[in-house]
Amino acid sequence: MSVKKISKKGNVLTIDIGGTNVKACVLDDKGKIITDYVSKPTPKNAGPKEIISTIEKLTTNVSNFEKISVGFPGYVRSGIVQTAPNLGENKWSNVDLADQISALFDKPVRLVNDADLQGLGIVKGKGLEIVFTLGTGFGTALLFDGDLLPHFELAHLPISKIESYDDYIGKRGFEKVG
Repeated sequence: MSVKKISKKGNVLTIDIGGTNVKACVLDDKGKIITDYVSKPTPKNAGPKEIISTIEKLTTNVSNFEKISVGFPGYVRSGIVQTAPNLGENKWSNVDLADQISALFDKPVRLVNDADLQGLGIVKGKGLEIVFTLGTGFGTALLFDGDLLPHFELAHLPISKIESYDDYIGKRGFEKVG
């Protein structure tokens, strides 16, 4: 199942939940930033309650939006968070975070993997395209003719019996080299 871009008018509160920071701003329907960019540190070992609380504090002075897009650092299937290796790993199994954020703001929410969200925003939409992101972890998005293909958490595929790509090029890799 692919995810298609949906072009509808209206300002969008865009939230980027990361392993290090949670960030937000409001975009107009052309993708132009129309508010200040705000950021707060992601709580250590964060579960859904801590992330919702951080989003609430982060967006106290944010208004003038009709819908919300959320990029999440983990495996998301049909808007439901399945895993979050760079957050509170054992706290994110089958979590409907989109529904919780929607209840907080009383607005519709679309939640996808953070690399997938970036891919939807930057590709040309011609043929097969891959997007790599590097932050606390290593993210990937695969798109064909602008449609997002099923997510494949490349960073967490094993390189050996005890290591994944994230051990070399994510936060853990950076910590090894100092």
